[in-house]
Amino acid sequence: MKVVVLNGSPKGEASATVQTVRFLAAQHPEHDWRYLAVAHRIAVLERDEQRWAEVVEEVRGADLVIWSCPVYFMLVCSQYKRFIELVHERGAADAFAGKLAAVVTTSIHFYDHTAHAYLRGVAEDLGMGYLGGLSADMDDLVKPQGQAVARRFGADIVAAAAAGRPTARLTAALPTTVSAYRPGEAGARVDTAGRRVLIVTDQLGDDSALAGMVARLEAAWGGAAEVVNLHELRIDAGCQGCCQCSFDNECVFEGKDGYIEFHRQRLCQADIIVMAGRIVDRALSSRWRQFFDRSFYVGHAPSLRGKQFAVLLSGPAGHLPEVREQLEAWVQVQQANLVDIVSDEGEGLDGVLDSLAARLVSAAVDGYVQPATFLGVGAHKLFRDEVYGRLRWIFQADHRTYLRLGYYDFPQRDWRTRLLNAVMMPLTRIRSVRAQIRQRMRAEMVKGHLRVVERG
Repeated sequence: MKVVVLNGSPKGEASATVQTVRFLAAQHPEHDWRYLAVAHRIAVLERDEQRWAEVVEEVRGADLVIWSCPVYFMLVCSQYKRFIELVHERGAADAFAGKLAAVVTTSIHFYDHTAHAYLRGVAEDLGMGYLGGLSADMDDLVKPQGQAVARRFGADIVAAAAAGRPTARLTAALPTTVSAYRPGEAGARVDTAGRRVLIVTDQLGDDSALAGMVARLEAAWGGAAEVVNLHELRIDAGCQGCCQCSFDNECVFEGKDGYIEFHRQRLCQADIIVMAGRIVDRALSSRWRQFFDRSFYVGHAPSLRGKQFAVLLSGPAGHLPEVREQLEAWVQVQQANLVDIVSDEGEGLDGVLDSLAARLVSAAVDGYVQPATFLGVGAHKLFRDEVYGRLRWIFQADHRTYLRLGYYDFPQRDWRTRLLNAVMMPLTRIRSVRAQIRQRMRAEMVKGHLRVVERG
C-alpha cells in the first residue's frame, strides 16, 4: 500500500509532527511511505509547474493520504493553507477524490480541535474518506504513553486503508453562491471621536462584496479610517516556526519585509480595528493566515489589549461556525473586545454596517471589553500554565510579560479561598452543619448579588 504524507510544517523534516508520522511508519514497514514537504517548499511549488505536477501525481497514486502539520494559531500554517488553495485553483481536486485520509497534528492543544475540523472538511470537500485524526502534544512522542497512543492510531488507519473501510461524511458541502452586495448611498457620518480606525482587508479588486462592505464602513466614518490591503503590504513569507523570537520578541524577518513595522506602528497604534476577509475553502485566506502566523513574534502575549474589533466576512460564514469561534477566541486572547462579525450573506447590510461604525466608536469611547467566555478563559489558563512551566526557558519574553500583567493567578495563591476551604471542609463533615448548609445553600449563593441589585 502506498501512503503519501503531506508534510505541512514550514520546517520540513525538522518537525515534531512528521517525526510522529515516521514513528507510525516504523511500525508498518511493509508499506511504501512517501513524504512530500509541501509547506516547506510552497514557494517552489507555486512557481515550478513540474514540481507541482509531481506532487499531484504522488497523491493520485496513493492509497492513504496523511495530512500532517503543527497547529499554528488554531489552524494550519499559511504555507499549508496556500497549498490547499492551490489544489483548488489548479484543478487538482480529482487527484484526491476517492482516497482515504487521516490527520496528524502536534501542538500544546490550543484550539487543535478547530484545526482538525478544518482539515476534515477540506478532505471531505475533495471527495476523500476520513479515517480519523491524532492530536498529539508536542512532547507525546518521547513518552511511553504517547507512543502507545500513536502506535494504536497508526495501526487503526493502516488497517482501515488496507481494507478500504467505508466512511461517512460529517461536514456539509458549502454553498457556491456569490454575494451580489453593493453599497447604497452613504448615510449619516459617524464621528470617530478622535479614535484611530484601521481597516485591514484581503480583498481582490474593488468590485467584490467584500470591497463593498469595506467601502461602506469607510464612508460611514467619512473617510477617517485608514485602509490597508494585505496584498499590497510586503509580507515576504509566513512564520517559519523557528521560535527565535521567543527570548526577546525579535523576529528573523525584522527589517526584511513590512509586516513587523505594520504591526507595531499601525496595528498596535489603532483604537478600532476592522478585519475584512474572504473565506477561501473553509477558512480565511492564506494571506490572512500569514498575518496571524507572523504576529507570533510577540509570542503568547496580548499585544492588542483593550482595542475594539469587528470582522467583515465574504463567503459562507454561516456554514462555518469554527471560523467564528477562531475569530472570537483570537480577540479574547488579545484581551480586546469583539463588537460584531458581519457576513455578506446577511440582509440590509447598509444599515448593519452604518450601525457597526457607531457601535465601534461608542465601545472605544467607553473603553468597553466584554468578559471572556470559555474561549478566552480556557486559553488564558492553558498559556499561563505552559509558559510558567515547560515553555518558560524558551518563551522568556512571554514570561516577563505574564509577570508584569499578573497572569500567574494560580488558585494556590488565593489565600482567602484556601483559608475558607481549610475551615469549611472539616465543618461539612459534621452532619448537622452539612444539613444546615444544604438548607441555606441556594439563598446564600445569591445573597451578595441581591444586595447589589437592591443598591442599584
